[in-house]
Amino acid sequence: MGGTNVMWSRPRGMSKSGLIGRQGMHCASGGMHGQSRTSSFTAVHVSTSEDLGKRVVTSASASGEEKELPRLVRAALGHEVDRPPAWMMRQAGRYQKAYRDLSAKYPGFRQRSETTDLIVDITLQPYRSFKPDGLILFSDILTPLNAMGIPFEIDETKGPMIDAPVREMGDMKDMHEIEFDKVDFVGKALGILRDEVKSAEDVPAILGFVGAPWTLATYVVEGKSTNAYKVIKCLCDSSPEVMHALLQKLADSIALYCDYQIESGAQSIQIFDSWGGQLPPAMWDKFSGPYIKHIVSHVKQKYPNVPLTLYAQGCGGLLERMQDTGVDVIGLDWTLDMGDAKKRLRSDISVQGNVDPAKLFSTKEGISQAIDDCIAKAGQGRHVLNLGHGVMVGTPEENVAHFFEYNRQFGKYNK
Repeated sequence: MGGTNVMWSRPRGMSKSGLIGRQGMHCASGGMHGQSRTSSFTAVHVSTSEDLGKRVVTSASASGEEKELPRLVRAALGHEVDRPPAWMMRQAGRYQKAYRDLSAKYPGFRQRSETTDLIVDITLQPYRSFKPDGLILFSDILTPLNAMGIPFEIDETKGPMIDAPVREMGDMKDMHEIEFDKVDFVGKALGILRDEVKSAEDVPAILGFVGAPWTLATYVVEGKSTNAYKVIKCLCDSSPEVMHALLQKLADSIALYCDYQIESGAQSIQIFDSWGGQLPPAMWDKFSGPYIKHIVSHVKQKYPNVPLTLYAQGCGGLLERMQDTGVDVIGLDWTLDMGDAKKRLRSDISVQGNVDPAKLFSTKEGISQAIDDCIAKAGQGRHVLNLGHGVMVGTPEENVAHFFEYNRQFGKYNK
């Protein structure tokens, strides 16, 4: 269990202030790699066969290769690390000039998120500039819906739009198990990303992600983004059998989508139950938690050493429930005190977060103090440093750079 004692040290003679990280150049990434579905293996170390173009998952922990795993994977699994690894949610996006420039050339979000070379290039943009310890695939939680028979569009101003929302059993007649040829750009991008960074001095983890069934269902039922969730919450009462049927279909396909990402190169998966925090705990127990457990159980049977992270904004009332899903890491939003959260969670659960994203608009001293406080309260080990939500539009890039550089220099643990 974590307390509030400082468990890390600043190297002597090093200053807290004036740290500005690297600024990278924007360039396109290279070629395409094939991949294949694999059978049930047990861990996360991946080797590439150039002859066959296939990625094969082999056991790492059993062969004593834990130290070869990226720092983020080791921290998530509870292995020893020298400092907390760091990445940011919404790490690639509009706060970066490189992304804005690319978006001007390719204005459609779906074009950017469903074209392999663009996915790779955008995912690497923050790595070129800031060298985070994790690279999260540039994609969207709704991306697999088309491959499940749920067509959607994304309006650049209104967000996701689903023309035929699910309100009754008959509305699911065209839903089917996910078809991976319709999301092959995801698999190809993950494979390329693994190859792009494999020779780095400090190899970052390649992170995949999925939406939790409840969060996906909010869009499928409401037909669009919402702040009230009135339609779906009422459907839980009026037609619970419809909701459970929809959630099970989503859970089955998302579990397979996790497998696909891991087999393509992802070394960790984050499950975003972004709107799970909008549910009262009793409703979460019925309509969200069981379906997350289904996904986690499925993935862990095949890949027990691939860490799974669960994040839900507004999760303060759900922490104990979230840890019971079987995930390795709980992502905390910024409204929770890190020390309080550690006391509520079991000692075998890792935590991620949870610096307030607004802090990145502050002074470098303010950012440094927020990192100090977060690391001290998280304790030594089992901590992935992150924001409590995504990087906000307009965040100064030099402050993002300071966040990562400060952690690299001053986030060292005592040995």
